[in-house]
Amino acid sequence: MNTSRCYIEYVCDHFNKRLRIDDYRGNVLLVIEEMLKEREKHQYEKLIFKSKFEHVSSFISNGFQLEALIPDYFNGSTAYFMTQYFETARHQTEKWIEEDQIIQSVKRLPLSLDLIALSSSYVKGFATVDDANELASLYQTVFEIYPAPLHHPNYVKGLLEEGAVFAIIRHNNRIISAASAEVNETYHNAELTDCATLPEYRKHGLMKHLLVALEENLASRQIFCVYTIARSLSFGMNAAFYQLGYEYYGRLTNNCFIFDKLEDMNVWTKNLA
Repeated sequence: MNTSRCYIEYVCDHFNKRLRIDDYRGNVLLVIEEMLKEREKHQYEKLIFKSKFEHVSSFISNGFQLEALIPDYFNGSTAYFMTQYFETARHQTEKWIEEDQIIQSVKRLPLSLDLIALSSSYVKGFATVDDANELASLYQTVFEIYPAPLHHPNYVKGLLEEGAVFAIIRHNNRIISAASAEVNETYHNAELTDCATLPEYRKHGLMKHLLVALEENLASRQIFCVYTIARSLSFGMNAAFYQLGYEYYGRLTNNCFIFDKLEDMNVWTKNLA
């Protein structure tokens, strides 16, 4: 959205019933007003801004709350997740205490930057456009419901063509585990996401290998701010990021549909420099 007084980059996320504002400039009060109108038009249940520090007080005074943050997101400056809810049920979560306990348990684990050597039958690499069908099949198998349409080969192909990086592991010439990095070229950060391993290959430390491969790829391109938004109820995924040196910076309530329901999501970040 461009006007003479503001510029806004936003995503209408119909599937997850939310409006997400990734960037903005100009009159912040007008930005908020315009996005409230957009939210009303679609009857979304949640509004999410990635705010700059100097605007946090403006968001709070307009009914928003701070849920999480990402240090270094804006070329070295912190991004603050400011949210507002429009349905009571969307703001309520029954698993918050259990999720707190998972974080506490994860933080009692030793940091473990060393990787277990992969068997020679496992082949690690990076996906190409030709792998789009097989990646989509992997995500269809692992996730009944997912907040992005990774079940569709054309969507995965589009991500790869636009520069998303997918690290993969093959066994018997079949992709059994994958994770991706979505790079923000403007602000030089990347989200590590789309982590999936076939059930029969879990608990072998495969995901750590993929995450480290993505980190090395990003650091070589001077992308040092990396973050992930992980399912709060997944001990394994939260543990993997913690043990690789990521820090916990908050939780997004009922953030997206994954598996069969809305789930809270933890924000983990790391500076690769």
